[in-house]
Amino acid sequence: MDNKIQSMIRKVSLELQDNYNSQGLFDVELGEKLPSRDIIVSLINDLRKLTFPGFFGMENMAYSSKDSFAANNLSILYDKLFRQVKIAIAYGTDLKYRELNNRAEELTTKFVERIPHVQAMLLKDVDAQLAGDPAAKSKEEVIFSYPGLFAIAVYRYAHELYELQIPFIPRIMSEHAHSRTGIDINPGATIGEYFFIDHGTGIVIGETTTIGNHVKLYQGVTLGALSTRKGQALAGVKRHPTIEDNVVIYANTTVLGGETVVGANAVLAGNSFVTSSIPANSKAASTMPELEIRKSK
Repeated sequence: MDNKIQSMIRKVSLELQDNYNSQGLFDVELGEKLPSRDIIVSLINDLRKLTFPGFFGMENMAYSSKDSFAANNLSILYDKLFRQVKIAIAYGTDLKYRELNNRAEELTTKFVERIPHVQAMLLKDVDAQLAGDPAAKSKEEVIFSYPGLFAIAVYRYAHELYELQIPFIPRIMSEHAHSRTGIDINPGATIGEYFFIDHGTGIVIGETTTIGNHVKLYQGVTLGALSTRKGQALAGVKRHPTIEDNVVIYANTTVLGGETVVGANAVLAGNSFVTSSIPANSKAASTMPELEIRKSK
């Protein structure tokens, strides 16, 4: 490497060092670090293996005891999650070692105790996918291959961690699902039973969205906020819509605003833009552009 290139590298490294120092974002004390994205992604895989035994692991369940399978995998999951929770809650706090250990143990235990509940919810979601999609051939096909179910599964587990106010981990999980499927579900959203996402690409569900039971969303649906210009001043404010039970929202429809309620059994046509409430038992559609067909000369 000649002197000119060495000089350039030295100059750029000093500029980067100045940026590091001015931010303060990268000043992590000895012994501390941020959660590992790779380990959190592996936890998603562990949770899927526990939720749907025989589908995503190497085990042949015909030769495995279900109780020992669950106990062994829960032990591995607990240990990995405990370490990541401990790192996550340590960041930016001054908790002592024993306090930190106890708090991480408490939070991890609460999460693990919720796994059977989440599994039961996800099995209902599988039923919804099968019932709602005439192209689906079996529950097995839905579990193995449907991106909507994958995104919902990651959301449901991330939501439990969000409810426990564990930083970093829920959003890392949801953004992994987002990158895999194109479906963006904030872990803070509240979503009821038998949730069905059809196709799914481009769906966005904001943090304060509330969704009831038996709701069906198609690709490109946005459940968003009217405005985010106030930034952090809006944290904790209900800014995303409420979707009541048995609602169907067709492709590329946008529903905005924390005061917007789509009533039970409503149907929203595709390409609609909604910023005010829709009554229950109604059908809503934006005016469709007129289609003009001319014969070719």
